[in-house]
Amino acid sequence: MAKITIDNITIDVPDGTTILQAARKIGGKVVPPAMCYYSKLKGSGGKCRTCLVKVAQSCTKDPRPMPKLVASCSTPVQDGMVVQNLTSPEVIDARKGIVEFLLLNHPLDCPVCDQAGECDLQDLSFGFGMEETATVEERREFPMTDIGEYIKLHINRCILCYRCVYTASQLTDQRLLGVLYRGDVSEIGTFIKNSIANDFSGNMIDVCPVGALTDKTFRFKSRVWFLKPMNAHRECARCSGKVAAWMSGNEIYRITGRKDEFGELEEFICNECRFEKKDLYDWIIEGPRHIKKKSVISANHYEKMEKPSVISPIEEKMLPPDQL
Repeated sequence: MAKITIDNITIDVPDGTTILQAARKIGGKVVPPAMCYYSKLKGSGGKCRTCLVKVAQSCTKDPRPMPKLVASCSTPVQDGMVVQNLTSPEVIDARKGIVEFLLLNHPLDCPVCDQAGECDLQDLSFGFGMEETATVEERREFPMTDIGEYIKLHINRCILCYRCVYTASQLTDQRLLGVLYRGDVSEIGTFIKNSIANDFSGNMIDVCPVGALTDKTFRFKSRVWFLKPMNAHRECARCSGKVAAWMSGNEIYRITGRKDEFGELEEFICNECRFEKKDLYDWIIEGPRHIKKKSVISANHYEKMEKPSVISPIEEKMLPPDQL
């Protein structure tokens, strides 16, 4: 076991645990943001650099600080390590620069993007973004493409986090999606416009931290904060059948996988559950999902609410005659 201190909070974690995993055990604001790391995908992490932290003390045997900021998703802990996340002005300044870098070519189309309201980059921009950018060059532009029957690819929004690439290659035996070209012309795509048609391709939409991959069956139908996410399940031969059904009244607008507090899928679901089962009678609705209060999706979504009487609201506040 190793003892690590993050933002003045000490915790014991097993050897081999990364700083990010240790911070997630603590929870709250101590957890650094992560745009590319995904605990269920091998090889993820180390791409976006948004999880940089400052190691003020390397370990008990070597109390010297590390000379540079390190990526918490790929740096293992050591006994006696002291880490600064939000308590370090250097980390805050670095994240502002990283967010500015991620927004260099990212179009500011949040008003029309289906990812708005549940976009990690949108949250980072609000917390660490800058009003003006230091560049005057034009943003790179790519045409929208279809990489499957249900998926639309917006390369303009892509931040090259590689999550979708790892998902496409690790959930199935076919490696059809990858990064093409190099440098500032790199892009996510399929070789010679191949189509991704495996049964679990829709999970690439859920793992994408921005709006680069969108659900063609849900595009432009509704904003996520107008819908109510409900836990639902069904009998499925391909996956667990446990999903989040986004509803308005008795109509299901879209189906997604259930995500944990860190925005990662609890279980991968098949395309049949995600795209083809939109009828209310296809599902057993369990109840409303818990939404964090800081999320815009939680607006007006009360899990437990008692409505006052519409007919005589004043009488409910009056004492009965025998108690006057």
